[in-house]
Amino acid sequence: MLALKLLLVPSFLLGLAVCSRWFGPVVAGWLAGLPLVAGPILFVVTMEQGAAFAAASASAAGSAVLAALAFGAAYAHTALRHTWPRALLYGLAAWILAIVALAQVPAVWPAHAVIALLALLLAPGLFPPAVPVQPRAAGPAQIMARMVAGAALTLAVSAAAARLGSLFSGLLGAFPVLGLVLAVSTQHSDGGTHAAALLRGMATGLRSFTAFCLTLAVVLPKLPVAAAFATAVLVCVVVQVSNRAIAAGSRSPPAQAPGPGR
Repeated sequence: MLALKLLLVPSFLLGLAVCSRWFGPVVAGWLAGLPLVAGPILFVVTMEQGAAFAAASASAAGSAVLAALAFGAAYAHTALRHTWPRALLYGLAAWILAIVALAQVPAVWPAHAVIALLALLLAPGLFPPAVPVQPRAAGPAQIMARMVAGAALTLAVSAAAARLGSLFSGLLGAFPVLGLVLAVSTQHSDGGTHAAALLRGMATGLRSFTAFCLTLAVVLPKLPVAAAFATAVLVCVVVQVSNRAIAAGSRSPPAQAPGPGR
């Protein structure tokens, strides 16, 4: 399990660096919103703590999309005006406040689902307006720094989550490790506009993250572990493909109304 934690997140960060180079920070952020960290952590929790504990953690992780969006929105707005240390400070403060609020909510699936859906509906209005940005390649040293930071954060978060019960296991397991590492490194190298674009893209990707977690919370007590995770991954992929189709449609020029005589 330790090897999984040490290798998985750095590998994802390397892949996201390649995506950012070819497709830009918006697509990298969109992919960073996937359950690339929370999914493996929930699998580890299932193997170590059992299906019931993991289902409760997955439900809490679904609601923690509110905290991830709070982090992203606070960081994005601050990054447009200030350097990355202040943006990170404000982002983490917003995340902590959201987690404290979520800890007061009844730890049941319907409550977590309502919170997650409301947060996702409000998400587009929380971020700065989208502006076009050009892809920029991260250097080898920057990519290596991202991978080391990602591995360290994942170990710290998963170690803390394992000691705090199913609720905080889910809330901390959904900590935006990829979003934090990518936002800081992107702002440091390319500026706040690129970081804000990345985080706005991550907000879209969080729809599939939420679908994965809430589906897993429902099916994990009813299905074998492999089938439960396969079902959650399938739902996640369907939502992610739908997100991409909606985004592509929104960028298409509107059809012109037929003129006279047509």
